[in-house]
Amino acid sequence: MSVGAAGTVSQPAPERPRRPGGVAKVGVHAHYLPDDYRQALIDNGHSQPDGFPVRPSWSPEAHLAMMDRLQIGTAILSVSSPGVNFGGDPADWARRVNEAGAKTVREYRGRFGLVASLPLPDADAALSELAYAPDKLLADGVVLLTNYRGVYVGDERFERLFAELNRRKAVAFLHPTSPACFEATSLGYPRPLLEFLLDTTRAVANLVLTGTLKRYRDLRLIVPHSGSALPVIADRLADFSRLFSVGGQPAGAIDVTATLQNLYYEVGAGAPFPRQIAALLDLVDAGRLLYGTDFPFGAVEGIEATTAELETTRLLKPPELDHVLRGNSMSLFPRLVSS
Repeated sequence: MSVGAAGTVSQPAPERPRRPGGVAKVGVHAHYLPDDYRQALIDNGHSQPDGFPVRPSWSPEAHLAMMDRLQIGTAILSVSSPGVNFGGDPADWARRVNEAGAKTVREYRGRFGLVASLPLPDADAALSELAYAPDKLLADGVVLLTNYRGVYVGDERFERLFAELNRRKAVAFLHPTSPACFEATSLGYPRPLLEFLLDTTRAVANLVLTGTLKRYRDLRLIVPHSGSALPVIADRLADFSRLFSVGGQPAGAIDVTATLQNLYYEVGAGAPFPRQIAALLDLVDAGRLLYGTDFPFGAVEGIEATTAELETTRLLKPPELDHVLRGNSMSLFPRLVSS
C-alpha cells in the first residue's frame, strides 16, 4: 500500500497476470556484434561503448536462447553505436557487418531479419551500400544513427539519401549515438543514460522541423526507446513551428503533431513504464508501437522484466497488445510473413 499526499492510504492495484502462451513476438530493436567487428571496436578505443561499462559479446546461439525464453519468434538485427565510424574505412566495415548479418539471417531462417548499416556521413558511399544491401543481401531496411560526426539526420547533406530511401519506401530504424559535445553535456555519466534519449529527440525534431519527413512521406521511420522525450515536447515543437520560421520552413508549414503520429515507436527497450508509455500513447495510437529488446545491451533478466510490464499493462487492450508484439511489425517487414 502507499500513502498519498493528503495522507490517505491506497491499496495497490491487483497484479494483472502475465498471459500464458501469447503470440510469437517480433523484436525490431536487437543488435549483433560479429567477432571481428567487436574486436575492432575494442582495438580502436570502444571497449566501453559510449561510456557504458562493458562491450557485450554476442552470438546467434545466445540471442536465440534469450528469444526462446521470452517467446520471441523473430528479431531484426542492427549494429548499435558507434556504427561503422570508429577507425578504418567505414564503407568496408559497413559491407562486412552487413554481409555477416545477412549470413546469420540465412543460417537461422525465420528467426532473424536485418537492417543494414550505411557508411555515413559519406552520402555517395551510403547510396552505394543502399543499392547493395537490400538488393543483394535482401536486407529488410537500414539503420540510421542520430548523428554522424556531429552531422544530424535531416541535414541537407543527406538529402539524396533520404530521397532514395523514400523511393524505395524503406524502413529505417533510428538509433542514438553520442553527440559531438558529450564531454560537456553528459556530466560524466554513461551516454545511454541521458544523451541517447536527448540525441534521439534532437534528431527526430530536426527531421520534422526541416521538412525532411514531410518531403519523404513514404519513408517508414522507427524511433527507439518509446520516442525518448518527443511525447513530452511535441506540443512545444508544434507551437514554435506554427508561430515562427524554424528549420528553414515558413511558420505553419509543418504539422508537427501529424508528422510525429506518422512514425513508428519501439516500446520494449529502456524503462518506459509506467510514465513514458502513457505519454507516448497520448500522442500516437497503438498501431504505431513495436516491440524491441535492445539485446545484448542489458541483462536478460531486465529485458524479461520490461517485457512482462508491456504484456501486463492496462494501457493496451489484448488485441492492441498482440499488434504491438507482432502484428504491427509484420506489416512493416512483409518478408517475415513468408519466413
